[in-house]
Amino acid sequence: MAADTQNRNLTPAWIMALGTFAIGTEGFMIVPLLPNMAADLKLSIATLGTLVTVFTLTLAFSSPILTTLFGSVDRRRLLISTMVFFALANLVAWQSSGYWGIFAARVLLAIAAGLYTPNANALIGVLIAPEKRGRALAIVNGGMTIAIALGLPIGSLVGNALGWRVTFLGVGILAAIAVVALIFGLDRSVGTGMPVPSLAARVAVAKRPPVLLGLAVTLFWAIGAYTVWTYIAPYLTSVADFGPNGISFIVCLWGVGSAVGVFSGGTLSDKFGARAVMGASLVVLAVAFLTLSFTAFFLTPSQAIVPIVISVAVWGVTVWGFFPAQISNLIHVGGQASAPVVLSLNASFMYGGFAIGSAIGSFVVAHGQVADLGLAAALAEVIGVILLYGFAAKSASRDTSLAR
Repeated sequence: MAADTQNRNLTPAWIMALGTFAIGTEGFMIVPLLPNMAADLKLSIATLGTLVTVFTLTLAFSSPILTTLFGSVDRRRLLISTMVFFALANLVAWQSSGYWGIFAARVLLAIAAGLYTPNANALIGVLIAPEKRGRALAIVNGGMTIAIALGLPIGSLVGNALGWRVTFLGVGILAAIAVVALIFGLDRSVGTGMPVPSLAARVAVAKRPPVLLGLAVTLFWAIGAYTVWTYIAPYLTSVADFGPNGISFIVCLWGVGSAVGVFSGGTLSDKFGARAVMGASLVVLAVAFLTLSFTAFFLTPSQAIVPIVISVAVWGVTVWGFFPAQISNLIHVGGQASAPVVLSLNASFMYGGFAIGSAIGSFVVAHGQVADLGLAAALAEVIGVILLYGFAAKSASRDTSLAR
C-alpha cells in the first residue's frame, strides 16, 4: 500500500533531492574557498586545485563501475548507506589538518556522490508513475540546481566568515538530514530487484558513433566550464582586486544565473529545438570566456568590474542552459530504451571534463597567468561547437536510416 501511495505522489523525489542538494553544495563550494585554504594550509592555489580535479576524476571513473558492481544491492539501502558514507567523509574533511587528509576525503566524497545520484535517478524512474516521471526526475536533479543557486553562495559566505572547514561540517549535517529523510520517507519495499545495465552494455551503447560524438560535446563543454571555474577566486582577486565579499557576490551571481539557465534551457529547447539551444549556448559561452581574458589583459581593476559581472552572469546562464538541451538530444539520438545508460555515461563524461578542465586551469595558473584562463576555456567551447555539427550530422543520418 505504501509503495502504491509513493507511486502516485512526488514525495520520494523531494526526499532524494535532499541528497543531491548536499552533493551539489559540496561539489561546487570548494572553488571560491581555495584562496582561504591556500593561506591556511600554506600551499599554492594551483596545488589545492587538485582537490577539485581528484573529486571530478574519481567520480567520472568510479560511478559507472561501482553502479554496476552494486547493482544487486537493494536500492533504498544503497542510497541510505551512500549518504551515510558521504556525511562521514565530510566530517573527515572537517577534521583534517593537512592537504592529504582533505585529498582522501574528496576521493571518498566522489565515490559516494557517484553512487548516489545515478541510483537515485534509476529508483525514482521506476518508483513514480509514468505520467509524473519527467517531473520527478527534474526534482531529483533539481537538488543539484538548487545547490548551485543557493547552497554554493551560502557555502561561500559561511566559509569566508567562519572558516573553510565549517562548510564541510555544514554539508555533513545536510547529508545527515538526507539520511533521516531516506530512512523514514521511503518504504522498505521500494526498488527491490531492479535491473542494472552491465558494464559491457554501457560500453556497447557508448560505441555508437552518434552517442560517442554527443558525449564528446559534453566533454569539451565541461572542460571549458571548469578551466575558469576552478580558479575564479584568484582570477577575481588578480584582475579586479575582489576580496572575500566580492568573490561571494560573484559566486552567488553565477549560481543564480545557473538556475535561470537550467530552467530556461529546457523551455527554449522545447520551443526552438535542442541543437539550436546547444549551439547558441556554446558560442555565447565562448564569447563570455574571451571577454574575461580580454578584460584581464586590457582593463584596469576598476574598469574590469562591470565586464566581469556581465560575463559571469552570461556564463552562468549559458553553461547550464546547455545542459537540459544536451540531455534531451542524447535521449533522442541514443533512443528511449538506452536513455538510462546514455545519461549515466553523460554524467561520467561531464565529470571527466570537469577534471580535465581543472587540470588545464592548474597548468595555466602555474605556468602562465590567470588572464589566459578564458582563452583556454573558449578554445574548448569552440571545439564543442565543431563537434556539435558532427553530432547533428550523425544524428540526422541515424534518423534517415530509421525512416527507411
